This record gives sequence, structure tokens and C-alpha cells, in this order.
Amino acid sequence: MIQMDVRADQRQTQTLSPRLQQAVRLLQMSSLDFGLMVRDTLGKNPFLEPDDDIDDADEPSDSGLEAEALSRNEGDGLESQGFDEHSTTAQNESADDGVESDRDLWLADAASGNRKESDGETSALDMMVAERSLSMHLHSQLNTMQLGERDLTLAHVIVESLEDDGYLRTPLHELIEHVVMDPPVELVELQIALKMVQSLEPAGVGARSVAECLELQLHEIECVEMRAFAQIIVAEHLQALAARDVAGLSRLLDKPPAFIESVCDRIRRLDPRPGWRWGSSHVAYVVPDVIVKKVRGEWQAQLNPAIVPRVRLNQVYAELFQRHRSAENAEMGAHLQEARWTLRNVEQRFSTILDVAQAIIKRQRHFLEFGPMAMKPLGLREIAEEVGAHESTVSRVTNNKYMSTPRGVFELKHFFSRAMVSANGRACSGTAIRGLIQDMIEAEPGGEPLSDAEITRQLSQQGLVVARRTVTKYRQMLRIEAVGRRRRHDA
Repeated sequence: MIQMDVRADQRQTQTLSPRLQQAVRLLQMSSLDFGLMVRDTLGKNPFLEPDDDIDDADEPSDSGLEAEALSRNEGDGLESQGFDEHSTTAQNESADDGVESDRDLWLADAASGNRKESDGETSALDMMVAERSLSMHLHSQLNTMQLGERDLTLAHVIVESLEDDGYLRTPLHELIEHVVMDPPVELVELQIALKMVQSLEPAGVGARSVAECLELQLHEIECVEMRAFAQIIVAEHLQALAARDVAGLSRLLDKPPAFIESVCDRIRRLDPRPGWRWGSSHVAYVVPDVIVKKVRGEWQAQLNPAIVPRVRLNQVYAELFQRHRSAENAEMGAHLQEARWTLRNVEQRFSTILDVAQAIIKRQRHFLEFGPMAMKPLGLREIAEEVGAHESTVSRVTNNKYMSTPRGVFELKHFFSRAMVSANGRACSGTAIRGLIQDMIEAEPGGEPLSDAEITRQLSQQGLVVARRTVTKYRQMLRIEAVGRRRRHDA
């Protein structure tokens, strides 16, 4: 007979609350994405308002930023950036009127025609560059051609069937089913329309394969002999071209390797994705989160004011709500709690970023002084112990965060590298070895480039034991060509 009983077990487990999970997710966001999130919350939460007290005229200058960096190190926190929940809400009414009028101009409906500002000048919206898509570019060319109505319609159908990269991947016989004309469209008519589209700019548009796309661009090769052999290579030996099999192509075409190499280089300069030249493309802008400067002989890190959201608690609304709070407006209470949590998260996020950045430059000051070869090995644990955080927190902080230094703009992860022990027992970072490899290649004599094996030997002579495959990996990371291609370029 089965017996059932009830037991009480006590266990300790680590769980993350939804708030903490969201805080972790926000910490590893880039500052651009984080700013978008804060602005989205600002539009939804009535207890948050933009902190417009800091206008452009009051932006900190270089000396002001340096003073701000010093004050941060003394423990002033982020209150000077507008995170104080008890800041005053008094605003200059005339300034607000100016802001609203400017905002109205920017948000004006562009479809309503040219709008003039109060002084009679053209609105800023009218001066914005309109993006031009591939289909718009091709349609405008077709409209200037003297074509019959039927041929023009079929050419427009072909253009609308192209993909973003300019290829036609829908078979012509399938397009016939979607074109209703009287008399019915024949396949030969669509083929003629495709030829018309393929004659347009950019060259290579309307191709149905990579080989056809390249063939449509071969007329750009001025040398007749090179063009003829390029036609053969593209039509019959495209795989050998992709594999860079110059020796094999030289035997097949009975031409010197140097000539075949020049033909292949010319083919590679053609555009296999001509449609990508047109239309909007996503551009990932890098905005440094931290600016590093030398202040009174010491390297100091300071937040970039451009990435810090200017937001604060609307104290008037908060006090009115607290005065008339009741069980019926629980939703407003949730908004107030979210507003306060957002401000705390903003302050904690940028305070942690600043602490981590300061700890990094404290250990990598020689890099700032002397360059990549002075980079020291650095691990996440060292920084975590310095700032009093967990390694996972430091890892999230260094994701998608950038530091502007006199040596350039680098991701925070750039300053972390594994230690490589030299022959004398001293540790050396991979970044320093990459810098040394780059200096070796830049100093190599003309016509006598260094092979990866020779670079490995020279590093060994300097007491750095590095495998040849590691040298190859570092050279590829530096985007430096192999010894064979460098030798041909020198020749």
C-alpha cells in the first residue's frame, strides 16, 4: 500500500528578481540603446521629465570636464549630471516657448509642402537629404527611355522584383503569372525587359547569379586582352577564382601567373552586390562612453556628457501624488516607483562604467603613454577586485562600451588580454605582441617581406616564444596580407 507524507525542506538558492534581471540586461546595453530606452520611458512615465536646465551654452569645456573628473574621484557621484531626484522644477517660461517652437518646426508634416520659419527662411526639414532607393534610381532611368507603354510596364515589373542587393531571384516564368496584360505576356518579352534593366546603372543590376553579375560589369575593364580572359574566368572558372588558384588558372589558360593574378585582382574589384550602393543602410556609430585625459600629470577618466541621459523626477507631480494617494490609483504608484528605479539605474550604470574605466587606465597608463607595445596583461578579476564587483558585472560593463584616448577610440574589452610569458619570465600581452608584429612588417625592407615563420624567429630572438599559427592569427587580425601578396605588390 502506497503511503504519502508531507515534508518541509529548507534550501538556499540564488534567484534574480525581474527588476534585477532587467538591470543586468540594461547594464550590458550600449549607451545609444540605453539612451533610447530612457527616452522611451520618459515618453510613457508622467513622473519623469527632461532636465533642460543644462543648455548648450553651459556645456563643460575641456577645463570644466577635467575639473568634473577630479570632483568625481572625490566622491561627488553623478548628481551634477542631473540625477538628483529632489532637484527643482522651476523653468524659464520664455526658454520653454522657444524650445516648443523649435520642436514644432522639426515635427512639422513634411507632406504639407515647404514650411517657413518665423523669419521666412526654409525649415530644417526641407534641407534634409532624402534617401534614394535602388528601385527609385532604376525607375527614374526607365522613365527617361523612349519605350512603349507595354515595354515600360514590363521593365517596371522587373525592377519591382529585384532584391535589395540588385539580384533577380524570381524566375521569369513565375513573373508571367503575376502580370495581367492583354494580350498575355510571353517569356521573350520579359527577357527583353530584363535586358533593358541590366543595361541600367549600377552595372550588374538585374543579374540572376554572381557570374552573370560580374559579366555585366566586365565592360569596365579597359584592356581588351584582360577583358577576354576575365570573361573566360568568370564564365568557366569561377570556383578557381574564389579559391585564388592562380597556379591552376595559369596552367588552364596557358598564361603567366603574374598576368592571371592581375586579371583576378581586376575581377575582384568588381561589385558582386551592386544594389547595396543604394537605399538606407544601418550605420553603427561609435560614441565613446568615457573620455580619458591627462589632468595635472595624472590620467583621469570622465563620462562623455553626450551619452548621459538628462532626465529627472518631476517633483511637483510626485508631491501631488503622495498627498492624494489612494488605493484607486495604484497604477500611478507603479509609475512613480518605475521613475525612481530608472533614475537609480541610470546613476548606478554610469557610476559603474566610470569606476571600471578608471581602474583600467590605472593599470594601462603605460599604454596611454607609449602605445600598444606597452599594454600589460589584464584580466577581469583584477578589475572586479578593484571596483568591488563580480567578474560577470565587469564583463557586462565592458560590452559595447568605448573609451576615447589620445591613442584612439577603443572598446573597453581591448584593454584585457591573456598573459604570455617571455623567455625571461616576464608577462607580455597579446596586444603588445600584435603591435610588435605590425612594427616589424612596417619596417621590413622593400621587396623582401617577412614571412610568418621569419617573424616568429625574430620574436624568439627577443625572448617572446610565440607559435607561428599565433603570428598568422595576429597578422590577420591586423588585416595585413600574407607574404606572397605583399611581395607581388612590392614588385
